[in-house]
Amino acid sequence: MKRPTETKCPCGSALAYERCCGRWHAGVPAPDAESLMRSRYSAFVMCNEPYLLATWHGTGRPKSIEFDPNQKWLGLKIVDACVTGPDTAEVEFIARFRVGGGSAARLHERSRFLKESGRWFYVDGDIKDRPAPGRSSP
Repeated sequence: MKRPTETKCPCGSALAYERCCGRWHAGVPAPDAESLMRSRYSAFVMCNEPYLLATWHGTGRPKSIEFDPNQKWLGLKIVDACVTGPDTAEVEFIARFRVGGGSAARLHERSRFLKESGRWFYVDGDIKDRPAPGRSSP
């Protein structure tokens, strides 16, 4: 897993990684669905498979995640985040990436999250724009 130290957090906040998504990656529960979404994006940037699997709800969690070594994540934009129930929320995001020397592409998804036992989990999402074949969701 790639780890930034005092660098800006990959999620796009103005905070250093350790003060932002680094906390959630270290085991502190994300306080809300948007924070979890941002931390999952950062985990994809850093190829942090254990964190991604741990924050994926068991109903849809894959057995493993394969990272494309030629894929570079370029940025995350949160379009919308809303609470949909006492323990449910949705986050719409656009994640930009490039594979090899190709053109930049984007993954536009509205994701659903569920809170169980004080922890938020990614459940699934509806893709708004089709990503390149073989890409998985942050």
